[in-house]
Amino acid sequence: MKKNSFKAWLYLLPAILFLGIFMVYPLVDVLIYSLEEGYNSASQTSTGVGLYNFSYVLRDPFFLQALKNTFLLVIITVPLSTVLSLLIAYGLSSIKKLRELFQTVYFLPYVTNTLAVGLVFMILFKKTPYSDGMVNALIHLFGGEGVDFITGPYWAKMFVLCFYTIWVVMPFKILILTSALASVNPNYQKAARVDGASGTKIFFKITLPMISPTLFYLIITGFIGAFKAYSDSVALFGTNLNAAGMNTIVGYVYDMLYGEGGGYPSFASAAALILFLIIFTITCVNLIIRRKKVVF
Repeated sequence: MKKNSFKAWLYLLPAILFLGIFMVYPLVDVLIYSLEEGYNSASQTSTGVGLYNFSYVLRDPFFLQALKNTFLLVIITVPLSTVLSLLIAYGLSSIKKLRELFQTVYFLPYVTNTLAVGLVFMILFKKTPYSDGMVNALIHLFGGEGVDFITGPYWAKMFVLCFYTIWVVMPFKILILTSALASVNPNYQKAARVDGASGTKIFFKITLPMISPTLFYLIITGFIGAFKAYSDSVALFGTNLNAAGMNTIVGYVYDMLYGEGGGYPSFASAAALILFLIIFTITCVNLIIRRKKVVF
């Protein structure tokens, strides 16, 4: 028994070393940086230990704006993308002819470069000296007034960011949900039809509960991914996200490290830990809900 246990730990050793070097050590290092007050990058010295870095970050208007943007992005995009993906996947599962073709078409945005998709969205939404953009052309066609979605009002920029994020994340969710729907035992649905159940009732009472573990997985990963959003904003609004008012928490961390006014690893570490605590808390809440709502 001891020999088998030793072999098991030996097999796990590479994974343990990998996790220790690339996950545990950086997390401990970030915690140490976040508690060092007045840290000087050049001399690698600090003036003391305390919670000043956290208080500074939580009072920084740039961080508060990034926090607001990130929460709006999460609240809007995660539910919408999940519901739309479920509806599309359910529609695809009902199609027999050309199903593979439609699945490929819906999956294409996922394998396309994020910045390339962002440039396309800029062409669609951005006003230029030569054109108001395709979206504004459609608005004008219906008698509306054009809007500068890239450098204009905040709500317009947030609309484009949410639209872009939903567009990018939906293909993966559609692929996963299509597979989950295909794994549902059709005998349950046939039995429900024999009993006179409507299609809507079958969907909500049989299909949806049976794919609930997959939905839960997509919601959890969706929350985590949305909280870590950064490249989406860069693709649409450029690298100076603070000026555009569209920065995210990850963008704030990056700016504190490498931006024009960067070089503050202590502030960046404090912001990163705040993000970690937010994601950890939401994940724990979802796990509690999972015990009551998810069917296995």
